[in-house]
Amino acid sequence: MKEVSDWKVAKWPFLLANAVLLAVAAAVIYQAAHPISLWEMAAAIACVAFGAWLGCLPFILEYRATVKLLDANALTTVSERLDDLKNYSAQIAAATDQWARVQEVTKGSADKTLATAKEVSDRMAAEVHDFNEFQKKMNDTEKGALRLEVDKLRRAEGEWLQVVARILDHIFALHTAAVRAGQPELTEQITHFQNACRDAARRVGVTPFTAEAGEPFDAERQRAHGVEKPPASAVVAETLAPGMTFQGRLIRPAFVRLQEVPAVTPANEMVEPALEKAEADTPAQLSLEAD
Repeated sequence: MKEVSDWKVAKWPFLLANAVLLAVAAAVIYQAAHPISLWEMAAAIACVAFGAWLGCLPFILEYRATVKLLDANALTTVSERLDDLKNYSAQIAAATDQWARVQEVTKGSADKTLATAKEVSDRMAAEVHDFNEFQKKMNDTEKGALRLEVDKLRRAEGEWLQVVARILDHIFALHTAAVRAGQPELTEQITHFQNACRDAARRVGVTPFTAEAGEPFDAERQRAHGVEKPPASAVVAETLAPGMTFQGRLIRPAFVRLQEVPAVTPANEMVEPALEKAEADTPAQLSLEAD
């Protein structure tokens, strides 16, 4: 189909006829005697009207031709679209047939593939289960070995703690005996020796402590010798065996003699039993974890 711009009506003949009719109407009016008669006026009006109609006629014709051309183009486009739609329908039908054939051909292969995939999945699940069981056994074995090592370390820790406690107790007994012997030089030397040993013990976490004479009795950190339930107003007279803490934890209270309790036996004879009682109260094993 041709474009709309190709369907143009020649306007110059109509415009020329319009000009001629207007010229005729002007000549009639110009040549007419005045006053103008009725037939001359009618002739002039007729020429002007006919000339106006001729001037509009080419545009009307062009409009009608354009409308018809547009309708023809629209019909042609619709026809082409219908043809394309038929072609697409044919292609879709062909593709559907091909897909059905492919499904028929590949149905057996798909079933085999699914069966193989399921078999592989089951095998992988079984291997994963076996691997998890193996890992669990390995973890249990490692936990058992670690638990055994921890128990060994606890026993070793308890043993060397007992050794350190006994050494410090004997040094304390030696220092107490030197003080009561009344020899200042010997007392000073043993005091320095006791302080050096206590500093060495502090480096491994063992800290001995004693109670000063005259301080109030502390039931949490002290234990009264020969008295099960001391009164609240009890006062410490002297320390018979030092208390000990390990890494900030109290492992043994200090054994003290109270002022209110009369001394039945000499003080020198009370130190050794108190030391033996303190050593017996020292725990043989300690937990490696902080409480």
